[in-house]
Amino acid sequence: MDYINIIGLTAAAMGGIALFPQVLKVLRTKSTKDISREMIVILACSIFLWLVYGLLISDLPIIIANFFGLIQALIILFFKIKNQIKRMKPCKE
Repeated sequence: MDYINIIGLTAAAMGGIALFPQVLKVLRTKSTKDISREMIVILACSIFLWLVYGLLISDLPIIIANFFGLIQALIILFFKIKNQIKRMKPCKE
């Protein structure tokens, strides 16, 4: 394995886990109040396109990083939307 692949795989590993601390915080606190829904949507779309690009050019580091990044972004987006729906429901008194 040459140094170029090592750099690519290291970047993939770092990119693939970049959102993991945020995912843990969302799961632990059940709060997404301070996360912008629009930012997560744009990020998820960007990551998805990078994943497609990686698949089209058969570049393993790009595929790895963006596969795991997309899963994390979608988890955060799921909880963001779920929390927004929960806040819109009227309280029963």
